[in-house]
Amino acid sequence: MTSSPSPVHVVGGGLAGSEAAWQIANAGVPVVLHEMRGVPGVKTDAHHTDGLAELVCSNSFRSDDWEYNAVGLLHAEMRALDSIIMACGDAHQVPAGGALAVDREGFSQAVTARLEAHPLVTIVREEIAGLPPEDWDNVIVATGPLTSPALADAILKATGEESLSFFDAIAPIVHADSIDFDIAWRQSRYDKAGPGGDAAAYVNCPMNREQYDAFIDALLAGPKAEFKEWEDVPYFDGCLPIEVMAERGRETLRHGPMKPVGLTNPRDPTVKAHAIVQLRQDNALGTLFNMVGFQTKLKYGAQTEIFRMIPGLQNAQFARLGGLHRNTFLNSPKLLDRQLRLKALPRLRFAGQVTGVEGYVESAAMGLLTGRLAAAQALGRDLAPPPPETAIGALVEHITGGHLEGSKFQPMNINYGLLPPLEAPRVDAEGRKIPPKDRGRAKKRLMSVRALEALRQWRNAAA
Repeated sequence: MTSSPSPVHVVGGGLAGSEAAWQIANAGVPVVLHEMRGVPGVKTDAHHTDGLAELVCSNSFRSDDWEYNAVGLLHAEMRALDSIIMACGDAHQVPAGGALAVDREGFSQAVTARLEAHPLVTIVREEIAGLPPEDWDNVIVATGPLTSPALADAILKATGEESLSFFDAIAPIVHADSIDFDIAWRQSRYDKAGPGGDAAAYVNCPMNREQYDAFIDALLAGPKAEFKEWEDVPYFDGCLPIEVMAERGRETLRHGPMKPVGLTNPRDPTVKAHAIVQLRQDNALGTLFNMVGFQTKLKYGAQTEIFRMIPGLQNAQFARLGGLHRNTFLNSPKLLDRQLRLKALPRLRFAGQVTGVEGYVESAAMGLLTGRLAAAQALGRDLAPPPPETAIGALVEHITGGHLEGSKFQPMNINYGLLPPLEAPRVDAEGRKIPPKDRGRAKKRLMSVRALEALRQWRNAAA
């Protein structure tokens, strides 16, 4: 009689850990998922519930366009590999233009319910203080950006590193019924419909130049939360506090989260707004809206006062104000091998944001991959990561050595620049010349088609 494989232990029940556990169990290998939230007296700086796969910074998985957007391509690859995160995200999507955004609570509840119902998944509510026990020979550490201090310290000692951390920030959430729709209007940028078919998924609050200048002045002068013990910890450029962006130049926000392009005020289409603040639906009921790109470290009183300067939000009621928390990631190119194992302790794999990928989808993708790698190990099989022509493989390449030698390793979102380059096509499938201005877009589609074919071949070879 063939003995059943030993269980894989997954530490952390966020997106990466939940995805890893799902992939392991679906491969026929028992898995124990350890999550510290739910233990009395144990909490993190950003989570509000003890549900698995809780979303804390935004409710958006970003673009769902697989042909021309790298994160949309990553969505497609994960769907092809039976991702629980993508399946539950699709089932609980809310309107968000060309993006895939989800109802936070419904999404987390769905992931939790599916894992609880799986016969090969055991969920244990406990904190792993320090390194996992030595008799756990196949472990995935997916503790994410909010790794407990005891575990982070143990990893530091095992690797000889000095720091694992950087700053991250979260954006405020506004009650929809407190938005003034005599000023604000609904429209997605360029009227682009999202996966739910809604081309008016965002709420837009316009500013003229005078209002914008006053808002920037208030942002720069507003009191900020300070964390003296973290002063030497860098910010991640992909999730900068809005006031930090403003400090980089008065026009920075107009070319970032407050850019007015692709939006037209239906009340006066001839007048171009100087800047526009967008809010994205945050729950299925449509009662809450997230201020897009407005992560902040302003003190709470200042947030309320300053954000009510935004036309349309002058009477805003906030379901949650923004905040600052510390994230954790490894110097992965130095510390991890191609199997995402810690070189100093190969029984430990790492998944999610702690590896140095940034974003919900990227985090879950690394959970998906480590789950498959750990399951293959438990079954005595060899499995290499997907090739670098795929989005998943490109992320692995980046975090295990693809960054510039000698430069400081920083977290990275998926982007086409991580994939092996292709020459932009000059003619289309019918032999017609492609105008130079359209060749970059055509190149992205060609890279996406190549990626999905490479993933298909990898998946079939691993079956």
